[in-house]
Amino acid sequence: MREVKRIGVVGTGVMGQGIAYQAAVSGFETWIYDARPEALEKALEQIAALVKRQKEKGFLRDEPGDVLGRLRTARSLGELSECDFVIEAVTEDLAVKHSVFRELDGVCAPDVVLATNTSAKSITEIAAAAAMPERVVGMHFFNPVHRMELVEVVRGLESAEWAVEQTEGVGRSMGKETIRVNERPGFATSRISAMVGNEAFYMLMEGVSSAEEIDKAIKLGLHFPMGPFELGDLVGWDTRLHVLEYLHQTLGEKFRPCPLLVQYVRAGRLGKKVGRGVYEYDEEGRRIPGSASGR
Repeated sequence: MREVKRIGVVGTGVMGQGIAYQAAVSGFETWIYDARPEALEKALEQIAALVKRQKEKGFLRDEPGDVLGRLRTARSLGELSECDFVIEAVTEDLAVKHSVFRELDGVCAPDVVLATNTSAKSITEIAAAAAMPERVVGMHFFNPVHRMELVEVVRGLESAEWAVEQTEGVGRSMGKETIRVNERPGFATSRISAMVGNEAFYMLMEGVSSAEEIDKAIKLGLHFPMGPFELGDLVGWDTRLHVLEYLHQTLGEKFRPCPLLVQYVRAGRLGKKVGRGVYEYDEEGRRIPGSASGR
């Protein structure tokens, strides 16, 4: 089995940034790629800011310069050809994922695992774009990556045992606990998380309580680390809606997206990344006190 020293991360949104940070902190030479050069530059700034914060809080043993020195930027997917393991973290759009996997399949060595960080899509369907679907495995990280302990390792129909084992090993080397999951819509966690977030929106729509009070209830009453609205604002409500639509299509009516959630996405209230979701945020990404929507 190939020794993994270099990890490639495709996509530099919230999840891609988190995965790249975790890989670099864990000692891997980490190559990041995004089709949009401006997104790549922003990702480097965000990762550097996170490294600084984590060092100031005492959570980082290495010097910031050493961690950031492990980061490399790729200007094309072809530059990831020397990576020993690649993690895709692009938008939850099957056509986009297929394009990425077709190209990666053509440039990466046959014994390189191509992992997808999809939170709900079919691993088998994503792998169908690759000439070697046996090396495609789900590797589902959770947001925020540097705080969440779990990685779901998801086996698709064609995923080979060696690829699953290597994905588990990389996850552990990145400081995470892993569980194996056989492919089903939403895996072991996304279907629960999506249902909680969707139900929270129904509660907000029905006037059960305010967004802040619902978040407080879930954190203090159920010991969730974040409230459903806090988490949705962080992940992005467009992403949450895509997952719900897929689960509704594959698993039925219990996952029908709440009409209010759909309205938020249509209004462009996508969350922290645009400065406004259920809560509002300043230019530094800090939540503005008292900014929660009443509905």
